[in-house]
Amino acid sequence: MNKERLFLASCIALIATAMSFAIRGDIMAALQDEYVVPMVRDSDGVVSSTAEELIKTRLGVIGGAAFFSFGLTIFFGGPLVDLLGMGALLRLAAACHIGGSLLTIFAPHYYVVVIATLIVGAGNGLVEAVCNPLIATVYPDRKTQKLTLFHAWFPGGIVIGGLLCIVFTRIEWNWQLKMATILVPAVIYTYLILGQKFPATERVAAGVPFSEMFAEALRRPLFIIIFVMMWLTAATELGPGTWIANLYTDVMKDTKGTGILFLVWGSGIMWALRQFFSHAAHRVSPVGLIMLTAPLAAIGLYLFRFAHTPLMWFVASGLLYTGFCFWWPTMLGITTERCPKTGALGLAIIGGTGSFSTSLAGPVMGWINDKFGADKVLQIWAVLPVVITVVFALIFFHDKAMGGYKVEKLESHS
Repeated sequence: MNKERLFLASCIALIATAMSFAIRGDIMAALQDEYVVPMVRDSDGVVSSTAEELIKTRLGVIGGAAFFSFGLTIFFGGPLVDLLGMGALLRLAAACHIGGSLLTIFAPHYYVVVIATLIVGAGNGLVEAVCNPLIATVYPDRKTQKLTLFHAWFPGGIVIGGLLCIVFTRIEWNWQLKMATILVPAVIYTYLILGQKFPATERVAAGVPFSEMFAEALRRPLFIIIFVMMWLTAATELGPGTWIANLYTDVMKDTKGTGILFLVWGSGIMWALRQFFSHAAHRVSPVGLIMLTAPLAAIGLYLFRFAHTPLMWFVASGLLYTGFCFWWPTMLGITTERCPKTGALGLAIIGGTGSFSTSLAGPVMGWINDKFGADKVLQIWAVLPVVITVVFALIFFHDKAMGGYKVEKLESHS
């Protein structure tokens, strides 16, 4: 087993996942013009006012399909990791990325695009379901650090995909060529995993029964708390992330598409911090890291109230992304370090919860936007990191009273 090669393959697989989200968001207008609008034109080629409402609904189905299959595959992929093996599922993820991307490029009809999007989303979910327990297994003494390094490549992939889209748009390349760029990392990680031996998961190697994995997830109070808090941390991270460009356009009356720069700026901050400060969780404990960074996210969100210039938007978004950049991998790290008997299932539940939380956060932020206005959406959202600060402070001081943050290890029987 070449664990460094498996880790590299995992990182490149996550780049493919992130690029699919960034590129899918960029080409939505093109998909609308090519596949959705023709469906609602009458015999004279006119789109009625009633049909215009169907356009956004059907376009939303394409966008929602990726998140739906992503979250669903993470949940079901967790238990399957132990039953089918990590190697088999990661190869299936590669097939989904390559096949789904090609099917999108050559789709003859709207419904084929939806199916293709579901397939790519399934590949994304399998990467999350497989690579988290894989990394936790091959690096048992540095779980949170290596998970943070791995997850650095999600914002890294967003930056790569976003910049490629900007360049391709400037040189007027079509949306099919943008979609084809996903094939590059997909083919590379497919090559890297060919012929590689994958380990058994930590739970299997320790001889923990399959039934006990489920029981542990249901009866551990800390796991239940992490599960609940993942709804809030993911909503704080990815809710604003999906709306920030749109909100900038509304608040600043921007007509040049400048809002996408804040997504690239924030993702760049996340990549740099995860890449170069992955050890931070082990300096102050994973719980302490979330407790200390959550106030930064709250301040960043509240500062959007005073963001009337591009500079203030960069400052506020910089604080926001700095605040939550470590949360997702750290939540997974706490799960595998403090509740190791939950195994791949525990990681799948926490990762899948984050995905479903994101799918709910978007509509909720849209409702807040409609009811209170675009200039107040993000400051209202600041309540979430305040709650996160309080809860993780309570966990931190409870750990301190019990002797500090302790990593639970499973002894291998193999």
